[in-house]
Amino acid sequence: MLRIQNLKRTGLSPVTFDLSPGTCSTIEGPSGAGKTLLLRAIADLDPSEGMAELEGRTRDAMSAPEWRKLVCYLPAEPGWWAETVGEHFRKREEVMPLLSRLGLDTDALDRPIRLLSTGERLRLALARALVRRPKVLLLDEPTGPLDRKATAALEELLRERQDQGAALLWVTHDPDQAIRVGGKRFYMAAGQLAPHDASNEQEVLREAGS
Repeated sequence: MLRIQNLKRTGLSPVTFDLSPGTCSTIEGPSGAGKTLLLRAIADLDPSEGMAELEGRTRDAMSAPEWRKLVCYLPAEPGWWAETVGEHFRKREEVMPLLSRLGLDTDALDRPIRLLSTGERLRLALARALVRRPKVLLLDEPTGPLDRKATAALEELLRERQDQGAALLWVTHDPDQAIRVGGKRFYMAAGQLAPHDASNEQEVLREAGS
């Protein structure tokens, strides 16, 4: 279980929640509400205060690389540090099945990053994360630039990982997607996280339609 207690940073009020293995919770809310700040704080990418614990081990008791391997953050615009896709994977055979599942050609590993579309970069970054077998995935709009078919393929793949025990925390602007993929739904506004309910439903719908 991922346990977050009173986690806070600039722009983010104290947040407390639990995320159990094999579950998916979603976060909705307007742009600039603090959703990305929260994911980055959980992943220990920005300074924060409070407690983050995975399976009884606190984040402070692990090295940053070890924590981020177990609690993996997928940003809306993933970073790349080498010229070609394949240089980001240690074993090409591990990622090949994921490429086909995500609607990508096998020769994608040989392509320069600069020639990829936004959607291709995002799906390849997800494949890069999945081969590491994280226990928790922090997903920041993972289907934002994808068409319906690619979105369905990504959702199916993540649902399978969830069934295998991974925990997902999924930021989305699409209320229909939140219903499809999520169990517990949260809403975030002005840096404050709250359960999704009727009081913020209209705001969610306005944001989705804008």
